[in-house]
Amino acid sequence: MASHPESQTVEVDNTYFETVTYHNRHFQQYAITNLSYFQPIDEDELERLRVWHAILNRVFDNRLLFPTLGRPRRILDCGYGTASWAVDVATQNPGCEVIAIDIYPFQPETVPENLYLQVDDLNNRFTFQAHNFDLVHSRLMSGAIHVNRWAGYLRDMLRVLRPGGWCQLVELHHNAQSDNGSLTEAHALRQWSTRYNESLNGVKDLRVAPRLPEMMRAAGFVDIEHRMIPLHTCGNFTVVKRCQRLRYWYCQQRKCPAILGFHCDLSIRGKTRVIVSASPSESDLTNGRMPIQDVQLLVAQARVEADDPLLKVIIESR
Repeated sequence: MASHPESQTVEVDNTYFETVTYHNRHFQQYAITNLSYFQPIDEDELERLRVWHAILNRVFDNRLLFPTLGRPRRILDCGYGTASWAVDVATQNPGCEVIAIDIYPFQPETVPENLYLQVDDLNNRFTFQAHNFDLVHSRLMSGAIHVNRWAGYLRDMLRVLRPGGWCQLVELHHNAQSDNGSLTEAHALRQWSTRYNESLNGVKDLRVAPRLPEMMRAAGFVDIEHRMIPLHTCGNFTVVKRCQRLRYWYCQQRKCPAILGFHCDLSIRGKTRVIVSASPSESDLTNGRMPIQDVQLLVAQARVEADDPLLKVIIESR
């Protein structure tokens, strides 16, 4: 795993490689012990993340960077996962140094020469010097950032950005509902959504997305642009051509067990001041003392409902 030549990095501690197994899924011991991240690190999870990257590419029309940066010199990716986004950005911008951080030291097969992968817990304060990046990217981190860390997380982003730099966030709003009101508390999908959020209550904020614009203002960002994209479940991709392509892609990927079947993305970008002073795994639910057999049954029922065109299920960002 390459480190940036100018950074004060050390070899990855073996602690980050230690794993623990729950219900036949493999997790990072460090992440579980420190309540940093509760998703698995096995091949099924990696496939889920790859599918998400492909889905988001289609949602955003293959646009990796929302702001116009010209020729960026340095980009920071927070929570790189499979490094799919970081690899694509580094490939498309060969003159730009891309530094990607994750709590688990996953190493993709091919790493561009201008991409540097580093291991760190983003719940800790950033160690980068101030005014160091043209853009900071953070995607699908609500399940990783501590509930009381978000304000500091955003301030860290602001601090390491160059004057005029950009912060680009993409988050889910975990709240299963129906655009015709037919989804009720009696449905497994609503119960799954509620229990999943309750299982992480006080530790992670899975519904932080709608509050991010105001939190960014409080952190010192200006020129904040906030876009909400509600996406229907698989069964409802019928009107827009792009949604039809998404539906086809999703149906081709149903072999991936970690995808429940609904997607919604909130993209936010905020520009710094000119002068800077800057899907849930089954095992998550067992934290709520629900037997694993009941969790598996609930998830199976929720998947069926997510595919029901009569329910018109959406995940809405507000």
